Amino acid sequence: MDKRDILLIHGTDYKEMTKRLLEQADLAADIGDRQKKIALKPNLVTSSPPSQGATTHGELLAGSIEYLQEHGFKNVSVMEGAWVGEKTDRAFKAAGYDTILKRYQIPFVDLQKDSSTEYHAAGMKIRLCDKAAQVEYMINMPVLKGHCQTTITCALKNNKGVIPNSEKRRFHTLGLHKPIAHLNTIARNDFILVDNICGDLDFEEGGNPVVMNRILGFKDPVLCDAFVCDCMGYTVEDVPYIGLAERLGVGSADVSRANVISLNAPTEAEGGLGAARKVQKLAQFAAPKDACSACYGSLIYALDRLNDAGRLKKGLMPVSIGQGYQGKEGEIGVGSCTSCFRKSLAGCPPKAADMVEFLMESWGFSDFS
Repeated sequence: MDKRDILLIHGTDYKEMTKRLLEQADLAADIGDRQKKIALKPNLVTSSPPSQGATTHGELLAGSIEYLQEHGFKNVSVMEGAWVGEKTDRAFKAAGYDTILKRYQIPFVDLQKDSSTEYHAAGMKIRLCDKAAQVEYMINMPVLKGHCQTTITCALKNNKGVIPNSEKRRFHTLGLHKPIAHLNTIARNDFILVDNICGDLDFEEGGNPVVMNRILGFKDPVLCDAFVCDCMGYTVEDVPYIGLAERLGVGSADVSRANVISLNAPTEAEGGLGAARKVQKLAQFAAPKDACSACYGSLIYALDRLNDAGRLKKGLMPVSIGQGYQGKEGEIGVGSCTSCFRKSLAGCPPKAADMVEFLMESWGFSDFS
């Protein structure tokens, strides 16, 4: 797998989707030595079930562990340190990881209880947890979601889990963006497996999940987070740590040069998209008919951006979306299924960033500010 590749897989059998994506990435060949110390680093920010949109689904862990064990890798662990104020073992149990790791006989390392060592990180001094620093191949497993301070959070910020609580506090006093970028010059990102199943709309603690039913794979954490910006309707400039990390040589934010490889077609949404109150409010501006999860989720992200800009108001023509509109005429639609509409944005699915521009024009708004 090349560093410019982006792997996407859709569906609801998350464990099998994970295994198929890792096979496509040829992860076993990338790791090489069967004796390497391998760690899976999920997002366990808080003690809530993954369905709330904050933490990594256990099925991704199960699929990754099965893949590794089936390919002869024995030295595998799961490690994480929850955010300050939360106990990692509580988050571990709330996500159902205790049952999964017992089934596969995999150890869990609570990094909140680990010692740490200071390292030079491209001009900054940053402490890393010792057991994380000893890992020889790290599989970063973030949740694609919004964040109240950094706008989005995914691969780069998920590595905050490999530093001690004292450093997490210090990162906040430094404004997050600069230390996050510098952290990733020393923290491993050998492979990024992104949980894009139902990440939260705009808050890292969950509560407004947006169902996408996707899992993504990357080799470049900067490309990952730049792609996330596209998915959620933001620009790279909206998230300063991405550009900072790129300038430090962590990776490339040039999504235009990426090779997007979709392993299958998106699945139909299976309800639950309007479960969260904020998502329900945004959904009033959509008219879905048999919409696929990834397409409808992208529309929700785009509507959220327009709502933040004060553009959503009563009287706007609803946006048609979904397979139920194939071959039918209409006014405003997004996705290839609405190609017969008077105004239609192509894509399967279109990016949220493109939806924002399309809806601004279609609804007659002059600019986004």
